[in-house]
Amino acid sequence: MHNDREIIALLQKRDEAALEMIRADYGKLCRQLAYQITGSQEDAEECLGDTLLEVWHSIPPNEPDNLRAYLLSLTRRNAINRYKHERRQKRGGTQFAAALDEIAEVIPASGSVETELERRELLAKTADLLRSLPEQQRTIFVQRYYLAAPIRTIAEQLGMTENAVKLSLLRTRKKLKEYLRKEGLL
Repeated sequence: MHNDREIIALLQKRDEAALEMIRADYGKLCRQLAYQITGSQEDAEECLGDTLLEVWHSIPPNEPDNLRAYLLSLTRRNAINRYKHERRQKRGGTQFAAALDEIAEVIPASGSVETELERRELLAKTADLLRSLPEQQRTIFVQRYYLAAPIRTIAEQLGMTENAVKLSLLRTRKKLKEYLRKEGLL
């Protein structure tokens, strides 16, 4: 594993070795996230390529504090865009689609939120609630709705049953819905 500061310094010098370091250190993780969202190994590999290209063009001027988080954020956005594009062409079921259906009960789809300011406020309030949750409950929520992890995978990673994970997600969605209503956002 390479030092993130070293990778960023190489990117700032426009040294292509940085991209190979990123692929070696974070490629598997980024492909896994993209696969969870798109449901396709081929699309996941293309998302990784898109992410590497985006990193090449964004550093500099950007200099992320957390390279892993930055890469996951870019990969997630690329995978969601690819998923939306593919879904327009054909209907299909992935873990991402299932997670979207679950959370849609609480957080409206982007077309339902009137303005960008309201969307940002909704995201900020959601983050506030998540910070107040116990670590395990927060981890389950983020794994499912941000990283689109399958319930089975979350259960295995945390040593829980699938039903316990589902129950935790249900309770968290209910808390989130109540909290957003109280804040006047639903």
